[in-house]
Amino acid sequence: MSRAEFDREHKLVTSYLFPPFALAGARLSIAFYILVTLVFQLAWESTKDDSIDSFFSYFTNLTFIGLCAYFFASGVQTFFYARSPISDYPLQSWPRILRYLHVLLLSTIATFPLLVTIVYWALLASSSTFATPYIAWSNISKHALNTVFALFEVTLTSIGPMPWIDLPATLVMLGGYLGVAYITHATQGIYTYSFLDPKKQGAKLAAYIVGIAVGQIVIFVVVLGIIHLRERFTVHKSIKNLAKY
Repeated sequence: MSRAEFDREHKLVTSYLFPPFALAGARLSIAFYILVTLVFQLAWESTKDDSIDSFFSYFTNLTFIGLCAYFFASGVQTFFYARSPISDYPLQSWPRILRYLHVLLLSTIATFPLLVTIVYWALLASSSTFATPYIAWSNISKHALNTVFALFEVTLTSIGPMPWIDLPATLVMLGGYLGVAYITHATQGIYTYSFLDPKKQGAKLAAYIVGIAVGQIVIFVVVLGIIHLRERFTVHKSIKNLAKY
């Protein structure tokens, strides 16, 4: 896709509901909340829990970092667009690889948080989920608000459908994470998620891996459907709002 064709309708930086400055503010506010959460958790686990070594080995944390990166990137791009909404925004003139990576990052934050939330509450949540105020806040932020943030982007902005090529790309990422999980076990002696332990799970391990891959496919398709429905029912409102800018 040429620079002239990339996001000609400015869907990546607009909303059918919010004016550009409000959308930029919302995205950056989400980004700052996630950043503060991550920094606090890094500090806490470095000093209180002594579990910082494995922090970046958890898919939950990696996905949360991805959310932070996306909302900062999209918020900044939206801010520049808001300053002059009849012109382009910086991403449109950047190299093709950076434009694609932004769209791919969008595809991950629109689907992975939902996968994380479903897997956590279906397989991993326990009586210790709300054991202390810190643990409760951490779990709510990373296993509930993460999906709220993703759905905000999917339902309340004007982003278009993710390209189908991003589906196999996200599956490759999930496959790559298995390598991270087993490298962590080899180097630190822990399984980041109990269902990845082959000794405990046996034949169920393959079922869990396949199930998560199928879950990602289903979530990707459902999110695409939500975006198509949102576009169908908000197209006239979007056109009306754009006319005001």
